[in-house]
Amino acid sequence: MGRRSLPRTLTGRTSLSQGRELAHSVVDNTRDMLHPLLVVARGLRALAAGAWHRWRRMPGDRRGPMLLLLASCTVIVALIPYGPTLATAALMAAGAWAGRERAPEEAEAGEAEEARLRAVYEALVPYFGDPQDPAPLYEHGGDWQEALVDHTFDEHGRLATLHLRYPGYFTDGEPDARARIEQLLYLKAGRGREYRFDWDEATNRLYLSALPPLPTDIAAQRFVTAPGETVLGFTDPSAVQRTLPVTDGSGTRDAPPVVWRTGRRSTEPHLLVLGRPGSGTTTLLRSVTVQALHHGDVLVVDGGGTGEYAFLAGREGVLAVESTPCGVLTALEWASYETERRLAAAREARRLGRAAPDDVRRPLWIVVDRPVALSRLAAEQGRPDPQALLETALLHGHTANVTVVAGEQLDGAGLLGGQLLARTAARVVLGAVGPSDVSAALGVPPHTTPAEDVPPGRGYARLGVGPVLRLQVPATPDPYDPDTCEAQRRAVLDLLPERVLPVVGGVAGEEVLPVQAT
Repeated sequence: MGRRSLPRTLTGRTSLSQGRELAHSVVDNTRDMLHPLLVVARGLRALAAGAWHRWRRMPGDRRGPMLLLLASCTVIVALIPYGPTLATAALMAAGAWAGRERAPEEAEAGEAEEARLRAVYEALVPYFGDPQDPAPLYEHGGDWQEALVDHTFDEHGRLATLHLRYPGYFTDGEPDARARIEQLLYLKAGRGREYRFDWDEATNRLYLSALPPLPTDIAAQRFVTAPGETVLGFTDPSAVQRTLPVTDGSGTRDAPPVVWRTGRRSTEPHLLVLGRPGSGTTTLLRSVTVQALHHGDVLVVDGGGTGEYAFLAGREGVLAVESTPCGVLTALEWASYETERRLAAAREARRLGRAAPDDVRRPLWIVVDRPVALSRLAAEQGRPDPQALLETALLHGHTANVTVVAGEQLDGAGLLGGQLLARTAARVVLGAVGPSDVSAALGVPPHTTPAEDVPPGRGYARLGVGPVLRLQVPATPDPYDPDTCEAQRRAVLDLLPERVLPVVGGVAGEEVLPVQAT
């Protein structure tokens, strides 16, 4: 009888590998079978942890009513037909949703967003927290989801909107307290953007939203406005209830304008423009002047003496363009007398029950650039202060249909005359200015954080007692400047009226012949 060969031992490599494969297969099959239960269990655990955390944060006087409410709901569910079954199904569905698996990128993005929100919450604790509060909304290690109600992030992972609650004892009526919170959120949300802050004092809510940059491709053009309306620039669509068709390099679109109304029914008949050097103050004065020529006469006083208004010389409707001290004083004296004449003619017409004469109804615009420089130069030469000659037009311009537009640099705003500051209810401040500068120029702080790097013509506007609006002035360069592009040069020249007076030397833009005041 032959000897049988021995079987392979169980400790061989082949048996071990087969055993491992069998074990892995059993584990994988079991995981696949129990996967729904694992997801539901993970979700129920997350819901239970959240409920327990909220229970611990709940004040003691609210726990009793909450227990009573839960017991009542449980009894009602148990008594209605199929109540327990439906409640169990709803609980399982909530657990499955809370315990669902997310994509790795979404999970990483969610963790990064949660970390940023946690950082914002912890940074607000010293300002919104109070050790004496029995149930503080803001505390170190607290639940940020209770305070930060809603939020969205942009494609770069930066905060786009944020809706938060704050305790009722926070002094939201003090501008300094608000400014501290806004500055903190500006730093935490990300530099380089402008943010709008809306405080709801009635419900103790604060809404933050990142604002897109205002368009800078709108050049000077004929805007669709009524007589007495001047477009200072363009702002956010949500800030005004009106749009105007504008033309840019790509076509025609609607843009929200900042419209300044002048004339007899205006509550802010005069305008003051302040700004940093190179911020676009002269650009705005040129834009206003070009628009004013469509319906009135303009007297231009160039205190800077740079010749940036020389393209207006000799045009129809331009009474004079003066930059020398002697010419400035002569022109402003005539403007003062003209205001008095218009005022007397208007009063006489009302006394007789007649309409005002045509020359009184036609608007007169006095555009003064850099009045402080003119006052300093006149003082050095022993001449009268040019700003004093503007007082008659400032005081009675509303009745005489005379409008004063003045532009000055921010560092010289303290030297402006008292009447010029008191009578200019419409204000514009341009350039990279801080909240304190905006508040000093416009009377109230802005609702947005100023940007660090702004293009020319970018700033804020406030008309009378209205809100502070972001502003982007339409590009209105000097057409005689060699650095001006051909498209913008042609856009400005097309808006100008015909030239009616000769020019000395035959070169456009040089000094015009003196205009005899009547």
